[in-house]
Amino acid sequence: MTIGYFNTEVKKSHHLKVDQTHTLYIEECGNLEGQPVVFLHGGPGGAVSELSRRFFDPEHYRIILFDQRGCGQSQPFLSLENNTILFSVGDLEKIRAYLNIDSWYVFGGSYGSTLALAYAIHYPERVDHLILRGIFLGRQADIDWLFQFGASEFYPEEFAVFKQYVPVNQQQNLVSAYYALMTSEDEAIREGACKAWSDWEGALVNMVKTTDTKTSIDKYDLSLGLLEAHYFANQMFWKEDNYLLSRSQQLKEIPMAIFHGRYDVDCRVSSAYELKKACPHASLNIIELAAHSPNEGPLFDALVHYMDQLRS
Repeated sequence: MTIGYFNTEVKKSHHLKVDQTHTLYIEECGNLEGQPVVFLHGGPGGAVSELSRRFFDPEHYRIILFDQRGCGQSQPFLSLENNTILFSVGDLEKIRAYLNIDSWYVFGGSYGSTLALAYAIHYPERVDHLILRGIFLGRQADIDWLFQFGASEFYPEEFAVFKQYVPVNQQQNLVSAYYALMTSEDEAIREGACKAWSDWEGALVNMVKTTDTKTSIDKYDLSLGLLEAHYFANQMFWKEDNYLLSRSQQLKEIPMAIFHGRYDVDCRVSSAYELKKACPHASLNIIELAAHSPNEGPLFDALVHYMDQLRS
């Protein structure tokens, strides 16, 4: 039986200007005097939604959600200026200070786990607990698995459609080819590329393939496609490929729980094992009969149960 917290309403919303270009949309839900927990969405470019609030008991937690640079209700929409993971790390600190929070729980899945780890590495004293789901370590091998060879072996038909959007002579580097299309001066080319990218990722995330036949393009398709391609074509803007694990000593004092679906094709389960190896103090929870989406029964239930346990 699925558990969780539904119909959690927004108590406060904010628009925080974090630099000369970007203004972030922030929500506060639940108990505004409770234990602070910040939810980090995936993508990059994924944005938050009502679903993002369902993991947390609103009687206990002060739930903070925000749309990262360039997506959701943050402005300017689709801006690539100063849009890198380390700028987002800085944004988290600005949000924490703006909300007068000394330290907080950090909850992130998929790329949200990447951002959570990067933030904790830079500001370990501000993180009381890391709750990570669907680990993405942002290395070139992780990007290649998703967009060049790996996930393609599990969904060959869908990958063939994704690949065919790019000219044959550019298919040896699909991320760079898609990024060029998404930054074209032609709006139709940009939007078509974003939709093809979003469709490919959408095919991978659930344990059982959905029958969604949405043909129109929406804001989510645009931001997910463009911002992911922007980050991945630029190797995550890291100084080195294994940026996170090479700095794992910074995490040794932070309680950490890792959750990963056994059949996650989007982000490899081996990444969760590698993170556990680098952080032996972490708890590793491989959820059987689960894939990447946190909204499917077994994985959703495990996350909610863990957040409930932390109340005591």
